[in-house]
Amino acid sequence: MIQIAAELDRLRDAGLYRRRRLLAGPQAVRPRIDGREMLAFCSNDYLGLAAHPAVIEALREGAVRDGVGSGASHLITGHHEAHEALEATLAAFMGRERALLFSTGYMANLGVIQALCGRGDQILADRLNHASLLDGARLSQARLRRYPHADIDRLQGMLGNGHRQADGCGEDSGGGGNDCSGGDRSSNGLSVDKSSQSTHAGQSRVSADHKQRCLILTDGVFSMDGDLAPIPALASVASNNDALLMVDDAHGIGVLGAQGRGSLEHVGLEGPEAQAAVPILVGTLGKAIGTFGAFVAGSAELIELLIQRARSYIYTTALPPALATATLKALQIAQQEPERREHLQHLISRFRAGAETLGLNLADSPTPIQPLIAGDVDTALRWSQFLEDNGILVTAIRPPTVPQGSARLRITLSAAHQETDVDRLLETLARLPEHLPAWQRP
Repeated sequence: MIQIAAELDRLRDAGLYRRRRLLAGPQAVRPRIDGREMLAFCSNDYLGLAAHPAVIEALREGAVRDGVGSGASHLITGHHEAHEALEATLAAFMGRERALLFSTGYMANLGVIQALCGRGDQILADRLNHASLLDGARLSQARLRRYPHADIDRLQGMLGNGHRQADGCGEDSGGGGNDCSGGDRSSNGLSVDKSSQSTHAGQSRVSADHKQRCLILTDGVFSMDGDLAPIPALASVASNNDALLMVDDAHGIGVLGAQGRGSLEHVGLEGPEAQAAVPILVGTLGKAIGTFGAFVAGSAELIELLIQRARSYIYTTALPPALATATLKALQIAQQEPERREHLQHLISRFRAGAETLGLNLADSPTPIQPLIAGDVDTALRWSQFLEDNGILVTAIRPPTVPQGSARLRITLSAAHQETDVDRLLETLARLPEHLPAWQRP
C-alpha cells in the first residue's frame, strides 16, 4: 500500500504536486480565479456555451419543471423523458441508430470496455490514449497491448502476431505495465497490486463457445497533443482483422466537421458508413457542448447490450433531467450557429501563424488544443507562472499526464476568445525568458 505522506513529499520534490484553483462565477475566457480576473487559455469550453444565456435558461426551466435530482438509476425510476429525448437527439446528430447517456466520459469508457471485453479477449490501444481508456481496459482483465502513437504499421503487426509480442513493444496482461515508446500519459504514476484485482461474479465473458475478439481503442483528438487519430486507416485495419474499433471523440465533437459531428465527419465519414467504420463512438457533453455528461452512440444492439451489462451505467444515479434539457438547447445552438466553429478555426490559424513567426515549439495540431512543448517540468512551471504574472492563465501539464521530457503548456482556444485575446497571448509568449536571446533575458 502507498505511504501517503511519503508520496505527497515525493510529488512536491519532483515539481508534480497539483493544486486546485478556485473559480468564482461562470466559466469564461476571463474567469475570476483565486480572487483575480485573468485571460484564460486552458478550459475545454471550445464553443463558449458553458455560460450561454439560453443554456442557463433551459437549465432553470428544466429544474422548475422536473426538479433537481433524478433520484434513482436509469433502470429503476431515474430514466426521464428528458434523457430519452436527449438520447434520440444525439443519435440523430451523430447519424447512429441509438445513443446512451452516461454520467461522465470516464464512466462511459469504463462501462463500454468492461461490458464488451473480459479474460481471453485482446485490447490494442494507442499509447497516448486518455487514462479512462487505459483504466477500462485494465479493469476488463482482457489482454491489453499498446501500440506507439498513431503507428498503423505497428498496430497491424500486433494483430498479425496474435499472441506474440510486437517488435520492441511490451504488453499488459490484465492490467500490467507497458514500456512502449512514447511514454505513458495515462498512468497515475502509482503501482498497482495485481493480486488484489478481482472480477465480480458474472463479469467474465469467457465461455465454452467464446471466440476471442479484439477491440481497438483510440482517442479521436488526443487531449494533450491536439492531433487526430488516423481513423480511416484504423477502420481499415479493424475491418481486415475482424476487430472492433472504438473512438473516444471527447475533444472532436462540436468542434470538427462542418456540422460539428467530430473527427469522423472531419475525415468524411458520416451516417451508416461511419457506424460501419467505427461501431463504437464515445462523446462528452462537458467540453464543446458546454454542459455535463457523456454518451455512447452505435447500433441499437450495442446500446441494448450496454443497458444490460455496463456497470457504470447500471449502478449509478442518472443525470439530473434538467441537465439533459440544457444539453438539448446547447446542441441546438452548436448546430444552428456554425459561425462559432468558423471563428474558432480562424483563431487557431491566427495563433499558429503567430507562433510560427515567433519560433515557438508548438505541436502539430489543427484543433483548439495547441501544446507548447517545454520539455522539462521546471521550464513548464516557469512559463506558466510568467504568463500568470502577466494576467494570462495557461496550465503547465506535467508527467504522468504527459511522457517524461515533454512537459508543456496546454493552450486551448475558445470561440468566446477574440483576435485581440490571441494577439495578447502571442505578445506575452514572445517574452518568455527561454525564447529571448541570452543578452535580453532577465
